[in-house]
Formats: sequence, C-alpha cells, structure tokens
Amino acid sequence: MILVTGGTGLVGAHLLYKLTTENEKIRAIYRAQESLDKVKEIFSFYTSEITQHFSKIEWIKADITDIPSMIPVFIGIKKVYHCAALVSFNPKDYREMRKVNIHGTAIVVNLAIDAKIDKLCFVGSIAAVGNAINGEIITEENEWNDEDDNHGYAITKFGAEMEVWRASQEGINVVIVNPGVILGSGFWNTGSSKLFTQIYNGFKFYTEGITGFIGVKDVVKAMTLLMNSEVKNERFILVSENKSFKDIFFSIADAFGKKRPSQKINPWQTALFWRVAWLISLITRKEPLLTKHSAKSAHGVSYYSAEKIKKALNFNFEKIENVIKRVVKNYPL
Repeated sequence: MILVTGGTGLVGAHLLYKLTTENEKIRAIYRAQESLDKVKEIFSFYTSEITQHFSKIEWIKADITDIPSMIPVFIGIKKVYHCAALVSFNPKDYREMRKVNIHGTAIVVNLAIDAKIDKLCFVGSIAAVGNAINGEIITEENEWNDEDDNHGYAITKFGAEMEVWRASQEGINVVIVNPGVILGSGFWNTGSSKLFTQIYNGFKFYTEGITGFIGVKDVVKAMTLLMNSEVKNERFILVSENKSFKDIFFSIADAFGKKRPSQKINPWQTALFWRVAWLISLITRKEPLLTKHSAKSAHGVSYYSAEKIKKALNFNFEKIENVIKRVVKNYPL
C-alpha cells in the first residue's frame, strides 16, 4: 500500500489523482474535512468521474506532528510519498515550520523505519539546494552553507532533508526531489497558484528576478517514475525552465487576455516596501504582504540545472508556456 502525506496540498492532490489511475492501494492523511473538497476540485481538472477516483483512497485523519495519530497510518505501508510541508516567508512562522517540516518529517521517517517500508519519496525544494558559486548554474552538488542569509522555509526544508538522509542510513531506500516554483491548477489563493489570481485581477507590478519553474504534472511524473525505478538514495532538481518573474507574469497575462503588468519594481523599492509592510503587520497583527526574504527572492537571479533527472530517466519537461495555458484554462472565471 502507498501512503501520501500532504495529499490535500497542490503536489499531493495532483499526485493522488495520478496514483488512482494505477493499481496499488492508496492511503492518505488529512486534518480538516473541508480540505478534501479541494482534492476533489483537483480531480475535476482530470476527469468527470471524480467520485470513482476519490473512493480509491483510504483517508485517515492524522497530523504528521502527532505520533499517536500517525502510528496506525503506517500499518501495511510499503511506499511513502512525503509531500506535507508548511510554506511561509513570514519570520513569525519559523517555529511552526520547524515543527511541521523538520519534526514532522522526523516522525514520518521513524515510523517508516519501524514499518520497514521499501521506499520513501520526499518533496523538497530548490530553496534547500546550495546557492550558486560565482554565478554558475546550480546543480545537486551545490553544498548548503549555514552562513548564507537563508530564510526560515529554506532552513527547515534542508533540515527535513537531513531527516530523510537519516532514513537512508537506517536501510530505507529514499529519493528526494527539489522542485522549482511549481505552477499548477487549484489552490488559487495560496502559494504559487496565487500568481494566476493576482494577474487575473489586474496586478500591475513585476520584477526581473530569475529562478526555476516547473509544472505540477511534471513534479508528479518525476516522483512516480523515481519510485518505480531502481534509483535510490539520490536527489534531483526538478526545473523545466529558468525564467524571470517578468516573463512568467507576462505569459499568464497573455493567456488570460489581460493587460500585462506595466510597472517594474526595483530592489530599493521592495526593500522599502517590506519594511513598511513589517511595521503595518506589527500594528494590525496581520501577515505582511511582503517580507525581507520574499523581497529578496523577487530580485534574485539563480539558474538551475535539471540534467541529472533528464539523464537518469530520459525525462522530458513540459514547456512552461504550455503549463501556463493549461492552468489558465482551468481557472474559475
């Protein structure tokens, strides 16, 4: 039986649909009943037979940070896709991210070891890959540097990877994927999918920072291929293309038939804005619209190589332009 954590998130929900088209038994965990409706929405992008596919999943209410609720989840499990994570650039969420991303992964790893599972696939992030040296292209060989100005999410995803590598030392076959910015249908008001909502609503600003992007279907495809392969104890950067936020924003606007963002934001402007946003958040006690590290990411220039996954699996990525067109087609107008 296959276990999926984080099945009610973007990657996990798309992964679950993919798994329901195959023959193995599936178990997934959830925390809130309403989150299951989001999974059904994801399924609706693939099929009209939503109930038929959804019924193939055994759902158990559990929390990866709560050991008693997780113990029964691992009964009879042979493969684990660990997709659950907390994503935030807000410094106030750092402790909670440590709890979910590091402590939660440690619990998953410990229970996987006890259950003697065959293989574990962990969804990491390019945020946990070492930074470029002298502007060179980033590969899986780039080493993490504790002295870099790393944000909380990156630190906790790197810490989670260390727990997964511990599993490999305890006899569990593991694979780690490090996706770039994931573009996919659903969850329109959170994460990277929020970009589509913002552009649709007339977002006017853009930056020229560059990073790696990938479609969620390619993330799922790579994960399932790796789990069904002989590959073990390796990590893979998953990036279809390195593109600027300007290009992504323009492509989304074009696909919607909307006006392109027209106001370029310079680094000094975001530096000023995140400080103002921080002060406002202190007064209102609401999450800031921009943080120091999200501002930095908007202007950073990083190029990632996905040659390793291409060679290991003869993997071909979908072009980001085509990903954007499909996501826009699924957007609830």
